[in-house]
Amino acid sequence: MYRSLLCIGILCAVFILPSAALAGPPTDTAKEGVDRVVAVAADKSLELSAKREKIRSIVAEFFDFNVLSRLTLGRHWKQFSPEQQEKFVQFYRKLLENVYMDRILAYSGEKVLFEKETMNSENKAEVESNISTGAQQIPIDYRMVKNKGNWKVYDVVIEGVSMVSNYRSQFNEILAKQSPDELLKTLEERVKGS
Repeated sequence: MYRSLLCIGILCAVFILPSAALAGPPTDTAKEGVDRVVAVAADKSLELSAKREKIRSIVAEFFDFNVLSRLTLGRHWKQFSPEQQEKFVQFYRKLLENVYMDRILAYSGEKVLFEKETMNSENKAEVESNISTGAQQIPIDYRMVKNKGNWKVYDVVIEGVSMVSNYRSQFNEILAKQSPDELLKTLEERVKGS
């Protein structure tokens, strides 16, 4: 449990600490997001609720929640009606925001270094980073897609574990026994409870 919370905190720390090493447009995009979140997190004139809203808005610009949602549901995506797909994206986004927001606001000075950018195709890239938490180095990779000229994150891999794959496993278990509507209800309850 502690390791999971640490990784969540570390994942979010990337959006709070700038990096000097830049490799290209995907990495530039990550740095821009980091810089903007840092400015909000450091702004002492903002109330906590205002910080949360501004950070949510910035994260929404830098993540492609539609691609992330489609990949997370995998083969089940087509079983959802367009309306159910829209609701899934909405609830999943809110769940992820709620899970990670407190970690962002609890940032404690971990150092982030963007180390490598790999272009997998013209429209897909992976940006590798390492987070230093004292003596430990934790690799965090950002899988990014270029959509309408903009680079956005569609998956985050922490110590070799993909966020998309992790949630896909959880949702596959639910969908093996329940309908898309039941999954949506479960997600809605988790969002309200977090």
